[in-house]
Amino acid sequence: MKREKINYKIEDFKKEHIKDLVEIENCCFTTPWTKHMFLKEFENNLSHYKVIIVEGKVVAYAGIWLIVDEGHITNVAVHPKYKGNGFGNIVMQALIDLCKEKNVKSMTLEVRTKNQVAINLYEKYDFKKAGIRKEYYPDTKEDALIMWKEL
Repeated sequence: MKREKINYKIEDFKKEHIKDLVEIENCCFTTPWTKHMFLKEFENNLSHYKVIIVEGKVVAYAGIWLIVDEGHITNVAVHPKYKGNGFGNIVMQALIDLCKEKNVKSMTLEVRTKNQVAINLYEKYDFKKAGIRKEYYPDTKEDALIMWKEL
């Protein structure tokens, strides 16, 4: 079944997006970020987020910290109702484009070792497996896969 094309816009994170980001976090993650955590991200000069808006509501987002010449991806999420529309790809490409614009040389992230959907997305954008952080996630003691991409 072919999906209907969804009209969207992509923009930088604004304070008014926080409520939607928290909703997506609660739908997507076992240890979701809170409103307070996103407020701190908004105030953090290293932090950059891209959001996808559909009909006035954030449906996907990705965040990154730009530290010297490295980009550390913090979050990538798509609201479950909007999965399968390519929004994960769009926000990932937006982060990569931002990094290139800012002369970032490499990007990194951690992902749960069992999150194959996310790993597949990152590998599609040439992120390579570089190591494991043992018991990285406090909620489940699950290991994190460390991935890097050279730009």
